[in-house]
Amino acid sequence: MITITIYGLDQFVVGRLSRELTPLVAKLYEVSEDDVSFIAPQVMVFHNGTEQTSWNILIHVHAPQKAALVQDQMADLLLNGIGDVAIHKAIEFYYFHQDDRYTKINEAYPRYITEENIVGVEEEYPEDIEEGEGDDEIFTGDIFKGFEGK
Repeated sequence: MITITIYGLDQFVVGRLSRELTPLVAKLYEVSEDDVSFIAPQVMVFHNGTEQTSWNILIHVHAPQKAALVQDQMADLLLNGIGDVAIHKAIEFYYFHQDDRYTKINEAYPRYITEENIVGVEEEYPEDIEEGEGDDEIFTGDIFKGFEGK
């Protein structure tokens, strides 16, 4: 598993970068695209009290020890692949032994949410009520009905 955490970029930008860079990272590390994840924590980067978000970003790459062989190529891929969405970029690599990673995959569900398997929630209104009607009506019933004694 390759985990790339980007501090100091908007989450939606990291999402786009993930889509663009995942195939390239997987190819470089010779792993499946399923083994590459990007993380975009909701953080801001500061220096000396001044916010630096999108000006200075920090990238942490966590990868198995054997991936160190292509570290220079990975740094080049990320520094150039991120493009102009950040002004200054720094990367730190952290390696672990494959035996130090554990997973539990629930086979009853797809491994990842994709455009093909995402479930959308749509509001449905009774046929006799127009959308927007009744939204301001106050419920006067017993909202706890059926929960007595629980």
